[in-house]
Amino acid sequence: MMDKLSGINGIRSGARWKSLFELRSIGQLVFGIIVVLVSWSGVKVIQSNYELQKQISAMQQENDVQSLENTNLRLKNQYLNTDQYLELSAREHFSKAAPGETLLIVPDSVALAHSVPVATPVTIKAPADTRPWYERNFNAWLDFLFHRES
Repeated sequence: MMDKLSGINGIRSGARWKSLFELRSIGQLVFGIIVVLVSWSGVKVIQSNYELQKQISAMQQENDVQSLENTNLRLKNQYLNTDQYLELSAREHFSKAAPGETLLIVPDSVALAHSVPVATPVTIKAPADTRPWYERNFNAWLDFLFHRES
């Protein structure tokens, strides 16, 4: 009886190995490998597109900042060409006065002696977050997921 069982198991195990080398099994294996490779390629393409999109966004922000700086410089140049600036500059640098005005020159020590002392601003520190780390972490995730500003 045992010989029959061991013979059957031997046949079955041989049949299993033979079924692995059938055309259908090989086709399924090749198809599975192709699916994995296409999926991997798709993930790589998505990753590279994400990186490129980040670079494009950063460059657009830099471009916007540069255009704002250019606009500020253009406006400053326009102001420096006005008569108002020339008059203020002449008054400050050359001690000039407009017709009918009297120019008084006061030493710095006298001017500072009669001025009000400026208090240094006091910075108020925000209280430290006393919540446990896991609660802060959970709330940070909620803020991230729901696009909340903390």
